[in-house]
Amino acid sequence: MMLLKSLACLCALAAVAFAVPAQEKRVHHQADLSGRAHDDTHSFQYDHEAFLGKEEAKTFDQLTPEESKDKLAKIVDRIDTDKDGYVTHTELHYWIKHRQRRYIEENVDKHWKDYDKNQDGKISWEEYKNTTYGYYLDDEFDDVEDKATYKSMLTRDERRFKTADRDGDGIATREEFTAFLHPEEFDYMKDVVVQETVEDIDKNGDGKINLDEYIGDMFTPEDGEKEPEWVQTERQHFTESRDTNKDGYLDAGEVAHWILPGEVDHADNEAKHLIHETDTDKDGRLTLSELLDKMDYIKTSTITDYGGMRVDGHDEL
Repeated sequence: MMLLKSLACLCALAAVAFAVPAQEKRVHHQADLSGRAHDDTHSFQYDHEAFLGKEEAKTFDQLTPEESKDKLAKIVDRIDTDKDGYVTHTELHYWIKHRQRRYIEENVDKHWKDYDKNQDGKISWEEYKNTTYGYYLDDEFDDVEDKATYKSMLTRDERRFKTADRDGDGIATREEFTAFLHPEEFDYMKDVVVQETVEDIDKNGDGKINLDEYIGDMFTPEDGEKEPEWVQTERQHFTESRDTNKDGYLDAGEVAHWILPGEVDHADNEAKHLIHETDTDKDGRLTLSELLDKMDYIKTSTITDYGGMRVDGHDEL
């Protein structure tokens, strides 16, 4: 069933102080492994990205059939850590988790270089604020068309930065900056994750999410478009399981139970899903031959949204 898009709320990286931060996205505790809906009746892109990594999937799509097979063989060889010729659930699960960790590390590295202006190995709130919003701060966003939005983004960024800054010194260590960029990965940031989610979906500003807001965040129909079956199922989820006190709204606690299901291991679920879809002999493990037989599935389907894999001998597990 379609999952709500991964809620990853970053104010866009500004390479110079004159850059305008892009529209924020939300964060989700254990982020979905792809930004796409996991709905195999429409697209297999979800599994494609989860298996290869989002950036690698982009590269993979541009290869010839023979090049695709060669690259897939190299990826499978990396996943098959015991070199027995099979990819087990354990190996695939580890691989997907590895891609997630790699993506976060590379994302933090990329941002770190732009924000640590004095190169002291830390990032202060002033460094972040001035790099992201600096040009507009003096004029209080007077030159920006949607002034209120950017002021709100600055306030939101400052709130998240202060929450990530555990010792309250106004300076983020690498770990604290990682919590700022990826709050979904840190338990102590969960209240921020919930708050930002409610703020983004709650269109009437009453501090809670009604059914129309819940559905509207996932689906906006075109003129005359019939509501898909998955939307009807989401309506059921809202009323039967998400709205636990049956008052017609999702409050902060109910949103937390919805987006922070600590017991859910998405990487584990996706490993099981990929094996189910490609394991033709049903022995519970995958061979290169089975994956090659499902090449169209791999090339056009969804599993992770994490980091690009470079099959060049330098991308160690």
